Amino acid sequence: MNTIPDHYALSRRTMLRGAALLGAGSLLGGRAFAQGTGIEGEWPAVTALVERYVKSRKVAGMVAALGWADKAPGFIARGMEGFDDRDPGSAQSLYRAYSMTKPITGMAAMMLIDEGKLGLDQPLADFAPEFAKMQVAIDPAKSLAARPAQSLITIRHLLTHTSGLGYAVVGRNKVGEELKRLGVNPGIISKRRLPGINDGVPTPGPDEFLRRAALVPLVAEPGARWSYSMSLDVLGIVIGRIAGTSFEQFVAERVFGPLGMNSSYFHVPGSASPRLTTNYLLAGRRPIAIDRPGQSIYQDPIPFAFGGAGLVTSPADYDRFLAMIVNGGVADGRRVMSEAAVRLGTSDLLPEGASLKGTWVEGNGFGAGGISGKGKEEGLYGWSGAAGTVGYAQTRLKLRSGLFVQYMPQDRLPVLREFPLAVGADLAVRMQGSK
Repeated sequence: MNTIPDHYALSRRTMLRGAALLGAGSLLGGRAFAQGTGIEGEWPAVTALVERYVKSRKVAGMVAALGWADKAPGFIARGMEGFDDRDPGSAQSLYRAYSMTKPITGMAAMMLIDEGKLGLDQPLADFAPEFAKMQVAIDPAKSLAARPAQSLITIRHLLTHTSGLGYAVVGRNKVGEELKRLGVNPGIISKRRLPGINDGVPTPGPDEFLRRAALVPLVAEPGARWSYSMSLDVLGIVIGRIAGTSFEQFVAERVFGPLGMNSSYFHVPGSASPRLTTNYLLAGRRPIAIDRPGQSIYQDPIPFAFGGAGLVTSPADYDRFLAMIVNGGVADGRRVMSEAAVRLGTSDLLPEGASLKGTWVEGNGFGAGGISGKGKEEGLYGWSGAAGTVGYAQTRLKLRSGLFVQYMPQDRLPVLREFPLAVGADLAVRMQGSK
């Protein structure tokens, strides 16, 4: 059952390839939602995708969220919150967002940068002295033998996965194994023991997490290359330190509250349990439930809010976050963050000279915790989650799109590739019809 990390990279790569078609509607402008017969008539390819997966019982339920500029979103929902759940999936159902947490953490950091409390190129060690003298593994695939790092990790590095930090949940190398051995594993999956996934040492609290993380060599020199990592989890802790509170409290007050994201949690309360979906492991001929409402590990106490993977949210809530992005920091007529901060956060923040060769994001840029599209993908910002969810803001089109489903590993089904293809296909049809 160690296939979740192994499939992760392929999923992200195919997602980004499919996302290229989101640029197909760049000439539509405000006409994209001007025609149609309701949300399903406006998005027939997306509707067909959702129906096909649910009717085939490959997934229990699926919800697509689509919105334009500052207009109310539309939702295409089919199926149930679980195969044995009587509640239909809806815009208010709760989904484990996993790495879709990263853009939210990235934008939280952009708020502090905009306010002068944090510098984009400021050393991480200014806020976490534990990282003042890091070592870099000489060959992380073979051993932990290391040399001193030539430069310091910066906030830019954390935002763009160029910090050199490892990740216990992705890939196979000695650095990841050591992080897991020490419990530096910022991920929540199941109360069930899944060998190779959640059978390690429990994750400690935030300060001890940073202390242990700094003991482990980096997989690359800071700023040298893109390597998916726990950088946003580290950044979340730093945001809490700067704010004089916890990261969870900061995003509750500065992001969730102002955006009206009342169904977004790092710890799901009992009152919200009826809306929590079931997460499944696709390991054989039939899905295996690994996390259920009422028995969910997300309803247990957490060591701290994981800025890279800890969020549970609803399609309606996450759409509000994406709407704020496409509207330049404004939600419901209220400014949540500055337009300059949004523009910077969705731009290419990669350090000069950082190598992307052979990575999932080769040919693109990377912004504040999410992809920053180039060329045909210009204006694209967003990321996906380990349980099949994905959320995009297309700032050039002012379009936001999200898909919510719950299964692992995410590459067992081609959902992440097919969803942006379906969105792009519907946009292409509209472009033809507008000529």
